[in-house]
Amino acid sequence: MTKQSKVKFHWFLPTASDGRSLAVGTHGTHGTAAGGDNVPEGGADRFRAPSIAYLTQIARAAEHQGFDGILTPTGTWCEDAWLVTAALAQETERLKFLVAFRPGFISPTLAAQMASTFQRISRGRLLLNVVTGGERDEQARFGDHLSKEQRYARTAEFLTVLRGSWSGDPFDFSGEYYDVRGATVAAPPDPVPEVYFGGSSEAAGPVAARHVDTYLTWGEPPAQVAEKISRMRKLAAEEGRALRFGIRFHVVTRDTAAEAWAAAERLLDRLDPAHVTQVQNVLAASESTGQARMRALHEDFRSGWRRSDLEIYPNLWAGVGLLRGGAGTALVGSHAEVADRIAEYTDLGIEEFILSGFPHLEEAYWVGEGVLPLLRRQGIAAPLTAAA
Repeated sequence: MTKQSKVKFHWFLPTASDGRSLAVGTHGTHGTAAGGDNVPEGGADRFRAPSIAYLTQIARAAEHQGFDGILTPTGTWCEDAWLVTAALAQETERLKFLVAFRPGFISPTLAAQMASTFQRISRGRLLLNVVTGGERDEQARFGDHLSKEQRYARTAEFLTVLRGSWSGDPFDFSGEYYDVRGATVAAPPDPVPEVYFGGSSEAAGPVAARHVDTYLTWGEPPAQVAEKISRMRKLAAEEGRALRFGIRFHVVTRDTAAEAWAAAERLLDRLDPAHVTQVQNVLAASESTGQARMRALHEDFRSGWRRSDLEIYPNLWAGVGLLRGGAGTALVGSHAEVADRIAEYTDLGIEEFILSGFPHLEEAYWVGEGVLPLLRRQGIAAPLTAAA
């Protein structure tokens, strides 16, 4: 098997909201619908609520197009990831669910039990995305007032207890944040869920190197991604381990580059500069190093949002970050151009791509029918299964 044939592609489940515009019909930084009253009568970019019926359509589309899994986010403005994915597991056959959750808000032994149950009811389709948290207000909302460094130290202990609980033998652990005796589950999960984790700070690196399977980064230009991979490989090697690497991008792809860029710029239709300023002020207060790196990609261009301003690398567009926290970049271009950029990142060592688009239902088909077939021909994406 070649290196490229191991590459996995995941889609995204918008459990906060969905829509055709970043400025209309989507949840803003504070979780309120931004600009919903400005949609013209009969407009096609209205807010889409994250009902189970709509999320089922997205999950089935991702499965049909051959995506390996689907990331479900965590946060105040999202539906609960565990509950939603447990429901969707009954509506799909092979799609895996990358469930994001914050370790500080749940006991590691309970999380081990939940994951074991999920594996049984889903027939082994759970993946875990551990989110340490970088927003002070969000953490405080759930009663968590630890510092950033303390949160990462707690995450390390959490993962130790989580894996110990799956060992098949009663597990004892006494640390600064957790003290358990005989932690175990009724039956170890089969298979043991892979653990995904992202964090760009100095405190995050050692936790990933010691405890996780796949290290995630947001979509930065190749040179920055290469530097991060090199640093994390060194840290993992010092622990006698090897990591997989994944990356998170939005995607806008069409049959031609002109159509794709027009679609990207439409995402910012009716954009209110005052709202951009409001969002950026909130994001500037984030404790997340990764968020600061995202903001830096478009920091000089917030007074305008033309392609020439926000295309920070060929086919890499920072426009999403004007109004969204978290992943703020998109791959924009023809199907061939987007496939070429993905191939470039695989050459750096990226083995998993978590992709999304607005709206997520339609964009799953644009990517699945336009880009993934090209990547399959190149041997980067696995062949489409008979089930898909």
